[in-house]
Amino acid sequence: MNILIVEDEEPAAERLKKMLLELEPGAIIPESIVSIKTAVEYFNKGNKPDLIFMDIHLADGNSFEIFDLTEVSAPVIFTTAYDEYAIKAFKVNSVEYLMKPVKKEELQNAVAKFRKYFEKKEQLPDLTKLVEALRDPQSQYKKRFLIRFGEHIKAIDIEQVAYFYTEDKINFVKTKDNHTYHIEYNLDRLEQILDPEKFFRINRQFIIGIDSIDQMFSFSKSRVKINLKPPIALDTIVSTERSPLFKDWLGGKD
Repeated sequence: MNILIVEDEEPAAERLKKMLLELEPGAIIPESIVSIKTAVEYFNKGNKPDLIFMDIHLADGNSFEIFDLTEVSAPVIFTTAYDEYAIKAFKVNSVEYLMKPVKKEELQNAVAKFRKYFEKKEQLPDLTKLVEALRDPQSQYKKRFLIRFGEHIKAIDIEQVAYFYTEDKINFVKTKDNHTYHIEYNLDRLEQILDPEKFFRINRQFIIGIDSIDQMFSFSKSRVKINLKPPIALDTIVSTERSPLFKDWLGGKD
């Protein structure tokens, strides 16, 4: 088997690798991946391991973000220190997990379970159901974004965001203090994870926050032209098909 370890704690990664090689002497285990960013880059290159061991808490965020940003087709065994509620979610969704520190006997059982998938080509568990089960219903919308520029990582709270937009097929977030950052989420995905009471997609290029509206003007074909704050040189006009929904949104209508 080709086994990938996603773990940001080097001692834990080395210990897991050692135990796996004792259980599977012929296994190929490349250098461990330590962050969401490097995991996304790894999968975007088309790499397809047979089995993944993934720590849930990584240095740059929750590893579930990986599944939002790229396609992961291999079975995953999560390593976790979650509480009883979260463990129940794992069990209900038939996803294998190992409590840290990982015990050799439990590791052996987990590997044996996933060998059945390789041999019988069974359908893999649906990780989207697991992610939904682990989310607090009161906090299902994105609260902050991790922004990466060069070697730097910055956390931007959703309350700091003015709007999101796309230009030349690149996605950006504009903050209320007039900083612009590249963001890895596209607008279709952002629509799913933003609070619809606070953010609205006015056209194919912009998702705006209610606080980012400076002025509004009637425009041709029943459209609405918006001046945003901070200002931007791009046209910010609500599309014809979205104008009625936009007016409902402004009025607080569901």
